[in-house]
Amino acid sequence: MRVLVIAAHMDDEVLGTGATIAKHVKAGDDVTVCVVCKRAYDHKFDPAINQEEKTATRRAAQILGYNKVEFLDLRDELLDERVLDVIVPLEECITRIRPDVVYTHHRGDSNQDHRAVLQASLIACRPISNHKVKKLLCYEVPSSTDIAPAFPEYAFQPNYWVDVAGFVDRKIEAMKAYVREMKEFPHPRSAKGIEVLAQKRGMEIGFGAAEAFMLVRDQWA
Repeated sequence: MRVLVIAAHMDDEVLGTGATIAKHVKAGDDVTVCVVCKRAYDHKFDPAINQEEKTATRRAAQILGYNKVEFLDLRDELLDERVLDVIVPLEECITRIRPDVVYTHHRGDSNQDHRAVLQASLIACRPISNHKVKKLLCYEVPSSTDIAPAFPEYAFQPNYWVDVAGFVDRKIEAMKAYVREMKEFPHPRSAKGIEVLAQKRGMEIGFGAAEAFMLVRDQWA
């Protein structure tokens, strides 16, 4: 099975799907991560820091067990200005990789880039496209999805869970590659925060640990 994880920023792939990626790899699936944005901090782009983050992404990939990473290098914090600039390279990526499963962002995230990537993903993964993605899921990003405004349409309401017992430690280790992004508890992007969320999602479905998703579409053909 071919799996594609679409991430607005370097670290979103680990926060949203890190343990699930490790489980896919163990199952023998072919995993690719597509990172959309270059990395900016405090609204400023620094090429040296961006390269540092790319190195962290490759290190995280090594920890999780996959080696296919694509960087679209679009401008951070500005994706919502012209979503077409996201749609076109995503369509090219999907046509080339031909994934069976795609993981992408959720519409309620408190981040304009995340929302733009979700919008572009929905268009790039339309079932009338040349390549039909069989399963499309939205993941949650701690410190973004969980602080969405209290509007019903922004709520993350999972309807699909992956049992990741035995993979959470690897997710945390992969996240530690992103030194600039890891925080101390009680921040959601702390090691303990990641573990607690996995336990909470597991309790929702009777697992010791889980990653939760919103299933957008699933087809059996």
